[in-house]
Amino acid sequence: MARFPRALLAVATAGVTAFALVACGDDEDTGSSAGGDCTEGDGLKIGTILPETGSLAFLGPPEFAGVNLAIEEINEAGGVLDTCVEVLHEDSGDTTTDIASQAADALIAQGVHAIVGAASSGVSFQFIDKLYEEGIVQVSPANTSPDFTDYERGDYYFRTAPSDILQGRVLADQIIADGYEKIAILALQDSYGTGLADSVEENFTAFGGEVVLKTIYDPNATEFNAEVSQVASSDADAVVLITFNELLNLGPALAEGGLSAQDLGWYLVDGNLSDYSADLPEGFMEGARGTFPGADPEPIRERMLEVDPNLKDYTYGPESYDATALIALAAIAGGSFDSETIKDNLVDVSRGGTKCTGFTECAELLADGETDIDYEGYSGPIEFSDVGDVTAATIGIYEYAGDNTYTNVDYNFQSLE
Repeated sequence: MARFPRALLAVATAGVTAFALVACGDDEDTGSSAGGDCTEGDGLKIGTILPETGSLAFLGPPEFAGVNLAIEEINEAGGVLDTCVEVLHEDSGDTTTDIASQAADALIAQGVHAIVGAASSGVSFQFIDKLYEEGIVQVSPANTSPDFTDYERGDYYFRTAPSDILQGRVLADQIIADGYEKIAILALQDSYGTGLADSVEENFTAFGGEVVLKTIYDPNATEFNAEVSQVASSDADAVVLITFNELLNLGPALAEGGLSAQDLGWYLVDGNLSDYSADLPEGFMEGARGTFPGADPEPIRERMLEVDPNLKDYTYGPESYDATALIALAAIAGGSFDSETIKDNLVDVSRGGTKCTGFTECAELLADGETDIDYEGYSGPIEFSDVGDVTAATIGIYEYAGDNTYTNVDYNFQSLE
């Protein structure tokens, strides 16, 4: 799966996985009332720290596509304050490496005003303090750990993905609706895994179910005989698998132990809901279900495919677009692209004003003198709380077919309020 759309990535920086994109308009008028052509210069600079490698690499392509689509649209509409926006892409790796911390250092040195990323909650915690100390806005399109909500050094932190308080509620409700009464939970040991496991447990119990096993495992593990034995002896009728790509080892181990997706209910989450058609035997995932945050990507799907024709998954692509668009709109609303201005305006452009969808429509309102907009995202309604959380979200429910790919079966809208 191609991780970077070649037509859009312009500059590769030697020695690091970094790319710069400035998609300025050509000499013809675009006709956009938001400003038309932008001028190359010292304008808004957005960095990304997203997964090209590591256990969440499958999330990289849609996230990069979402960011690059937003940059393309922003610059075609006149840029930010008439200047083209530049984006610099860096790899996040995963929690087993120090790639993300090095990526943050590289982007800080290049003078970025805001950063989109990381995908993994654990990875974001590797550099969130650095960005706080530098006063640089961070907007994650995929962090869901509840630990960010009250993080002491989170003044510059926002996210367009909802807290796992919501995903845990929807997943637990779906398991109950599917008729299961006793579940085992296997979760990786990091802020994402333990937070989502706690949310599933709390909600499943509140809905009348019983959690007969909750095991937190080492995410670096490659064999899972002990965990399989625990599930087998737990009398669970379904298992919740809160993993990243270690599912490729854990899944076969469960199947070999007589605990396949056809033997008991399997429930996946956003960290592992992926296309397994090339990785697992035909029929292996059939019947498994899972959840991930986000509304139907259909309104933005074709545009993302134009950016990256090789996309197979769209997970967190719309959230990545929304994160990038909101950064630009906050700068326009505040009349400056410095990070402090962006921080001070992100909440205001996300709620309480004239509703608009996507960057261009919202930028046109600002250009026409509207001073208060309410950004509606392609991932759903984006309304930041005062601490940078989205206050409501749509959670999709998906089911695997015999070809080991998944399709949507329902959407569930939830609010934190």
